[in-house]
Amino acid sequence: MSQNIRYFLPLLLIAIFVSNLFAQKKNRSSTEIILSSEHFKKIHDAEDTLAVLAYAVVNDSIETERFAACKVLITSLVQALKTPGSYKYPFSRLKSISILSPPDSSFRIFTWQLFVNDSTYRYYGAIQMKGQELKLFPLIDRSHEMDIPPVYEQLKNDNWFGALYYNLIQFDTKAGKKYLLLGFDAFEFFQRRKVIDVLSFDETGNPVFGAPVFERDKPGNRMKEQRLMFEYSADASIRVNWDEQYQLILFDHLIPYPSPYNRGMTSVPDGSYDGLKLAKGEWKFIDKVFNDSQEEPPFPEPVLDKRKEKDLIGRNKH
Repeated sequence: MSQNIRYFLPLLLIAIFVSNLFAQKKNRSSTEIILSSEHFKKIHDAEDTLAVLAYAVVNDSIETERFAACKVLITSLVQALKTPGSYKYPFSRLKSISILSPPDSSFRIFTWQLFVNDSTYRYYGAIQMKGQELKLFPLIDRSHEMDIPPVYEQLKNDNWFGALYYNLIQFDTKAGKKYLLLGFDAFEFFQRRKVIDVLSFDETGNPVFGAPVFERDKPGNRMKEQRLMFEYSADASIRVNWDEQYQLILFDHLIPYPSPYNRGMTSVPDGSYDGLKLAKGEWKFIDKVFNDSQEEPPFPEPVLDKRKEKDLIGRNKH
């Protein structure tokens, strides 16, 4: 199966490299994006196939069929995005693919999950920059090659810590505009992970993941984390998301707990909440956001909850 995984990586790179060459040959003086009715219909027709493929990647019970669907999905999606003006097309029927864009509409990011087996998941994605012609950056998941979670490292798009992103938060720093990406990683059979990553673009316009924007009062900790990781028991459900009412990122406080599967210790939520509050371009940690005797924390529906009729991205199923 590892041969199949290795095959998809160069395939995605080649497909997107070709698409970037396609864009470089086109020079337009206007920044206006025009999606003609002809091109809209072309993408709309292609979306029928893309929707079937995206569904199969997540739901097909046969492993080889999931891999085959993922392979075709990559090339078919790139082909659809090469249509002039594709940035304006919403792809609203791709229910198992997360498509997020910031308030400044400078880009959008596609991510999806491939279930390999009970203990293995892979993530795929791409960043499409705003423009009439296609400029696309592939996201190559290397998380399975990282023995230690890279909380202190900046990563490039070809060395991505893969996740299915479910929220994006734009914010300003002294170094320029950045974007928080909140994501889910199914990880393995007994453990799940959620990640808060930081996306920015360097002076050449290339994406960079990770930034030292997290500030916590931790004695002896001189290095700032570039991203935050929350690893927890697969039997638990945790919240890591923006809360509009309190204007902060709210997340469950995790505590050690003996694994019920004789796998040492795991982590579970203890019922209290911590937070991250934006101040002067940095996210400050807040311990125990709620005073249990005075305030009741909000209890939103989890992102992944089939009982609530939610899809992978947390959207209502239709």
